[in-house]
Amino acid sequence: MKIRTRFAPSPTGFMHVGNLRTALYEYLTAKHEDGTFVLRIEDTDQERYVEGATDVIYNTLKIAGLTHDEGPDIGGDFGPYVQSERVNMYKPYAEQLVKEGKAYYCFCTKERLDELRASAKEGEVVGYDRHCRCLPQSEIDEKLACGTPYVIRQKAPLDGESTYHDCVYGDITIKNEELDDQVLIKADGFPTYNFANVIDDHTMGITHVVRGSEYLSSTPKYNALYDAFGWDIPTYIHLPLIMGKSVDENGETVVSKLSKRHGSTGFFDLVNEGYLPEAIMNYIALLGWCPAGEFENREIFTMDELIKAFDINGISKSPSVFDYDKLEWVNAEYIKAMSSEEFNNHAKPYYDELGIDSSCYELLEEILKPRITRFTQITEKLEFLKSLADYDIALFEHKKSKSTLETSKDALEAAIPLLSECEWNREAISEVLTGLASAKEVKNALIMWPVRIAAAGVAVTPGGCAEVLILLGKEEAIRRLNIGLEKVTKG
Repeated sequence: MKIRTRFAPSPTGFMHVGNLRTALYEYLTAKHEDGTFVLRIEDTDQERYVEGATDVIYNTLKIAGLTHDEGPDIGGDFGPYVQSERVNMYKPYAEQLVKEGKAYYCFCTKERLDELRASAKEGEVVGYDRHCRCLPQSEIDEKLACGTPYVIRQKAPLDGESTYHDCVYGDITIKNEELDDQVLIKADGFPTYNFANVIDDHTMGITHVVRGSEYLSSTPKYNALYDAFGWDIPTYIHLPLIMGKSVDENGETVVSKLSKRHGSTGFFDLVNEGYLPEAIMNYIALLGWCPAGEFENREIFTMDELIKAFDINGISKSPSVFDYDKLEWVNAEYIKAMSSEEFNNHAKPYYDELGIDSSCYELLEEILKPRITRFTQITEKLEFLKSLADYDIALFEHKKSKSTLETSKDALEAAIPLLSECEWNREAISEVLTGLASAKEVKNALIMWPVRIAAAGVAVTPGGCAEVLILLGKEEAIRRLNIGLEKVTKG
C-alpha cells in the first residue's frame, strides 16, 4: 500500500507553527516511504475565510520546502482539491446513510436547540436529545414536502464502547454514550467539517491521517462514519500539543498552550524576525519527535536528512515546549554552516542599507558569522558604520583595560598621526597600534580601547579595533578619531 497523507488547512489567516508542524510530519510520513503528499484547501467555513489566506498557505509550503504532489494549483487524479468545489458531492453520501437507516433528518429549530442548552445545569454539557431520531416516516415525508428546514444527523451507537488504535497514543477507548448524533449536512446544505473531512479523505485515498491530539476524543465520530459506509479506517497519528513558557506576576514560570503571548507563532512572523526557513523547519521537526538509530542525539538536519531519519515511532506523547532560545541556536548553526556566497546573499540587503562596499564583505563574513544568530542583527551591530553617534565620553573609561580620559587622550594624540601615514590594511594597522603600545610600554588594550571607541562611538562592536577602522575606511576613521580626541581633550 502506497502511503498518501494530506495537509488540509483552512484559509483563515497566518500559518501557526502548530499547523506547520502537522504539515511537516504529514510530508515526512509520506516521503519517508516514497508516498504522496496532498494539499487540500478546506474553505467551506465562509464566515472564517480570510482574503489572501490561500496564498499564505501556498507561499508558506513553498518557502518551508514542503512540496505537495497533488493540490489545487497542480491538479492530480483525485480533484478537485478545494472543498468548496466539491460541495455538491457530500449531500448524496449523507442521503445514502439516511436510506440505510444510519442517519436521519432533524427538523429541530434553533430556538428548540437553544432551549435545550439553556436547560443544562451549571457545568453540565448537554448534547442533542435525539428528538427526531425516531420520527414516523409519514411525519418526515410531510415536513420534507412542506419545505421544513432540516439538517441530517448521523445515528451514533447508543451503548457499548468504541476502540481505535493511534500510532502515538496506542489504543483509545471511548464510551459510545459520550458520542452525540453529529450533524452531517447543515440547514444550508453545506457539510460539517467532520463529515466533509471523512468523505474527502476516503475519496482521495488518504491512508494516514496526521493531526493534533485534541482530536483524540472525537476520532470515534469519524470512525463511526467510516464504519457506516463500510470503508477502511485510515492509520491515525495524533501529535502532542506545542506549549509555550511565560512568567506570571509572581515570577513563576507558567507552561501553557503556545500563543502570541509567548512570542511569534506564525511562520512568516518568525521569518521576518530573521529566522531562516530551513532552521525553523529543522527546529519544528524536533518538537515532539526524537531521531533514533544513526541519527540519535543529532539536532541539525537538512530536509532530505529528515525524510531519511523520520520514524513515526519517534513521536512523543508528551507536549513539547517551543523554546525560542533553542530556535535561536539552531538558526546560528545554519548561519555558521553557510558558504561565503550564501552568507553574503543573505547579508547583502542589510549591507546595502548601511552603504557598505562589497570590498568589506570578506571581512564582515569573518567577524559576523560566529557572532550573529539572525541576519536581522546585522543592522544593529553595524549601525555605527552609517553614522557616528553623539556618545558619552565615559565610554573611554574602561576598568579592565585601565583606560581613563587622560590615557585615552595620550593614546589618540599618538595614534592619529601614525595611522594617517599607515597603509590601510589589517596587518599594518595592528602593527602600528601594537608598536605604539610597545613604545609606550603599556598593554595593547590601553591603545586599542580608546581608538576603537573614538572610531565606533559604541562600547560593543563585531571585531576589534583594526577591523572597525578597516570597515570605516581611512578618511572616515581618521575624521572620527579626531572628533574623539577633541571630546577627551575638552573632558
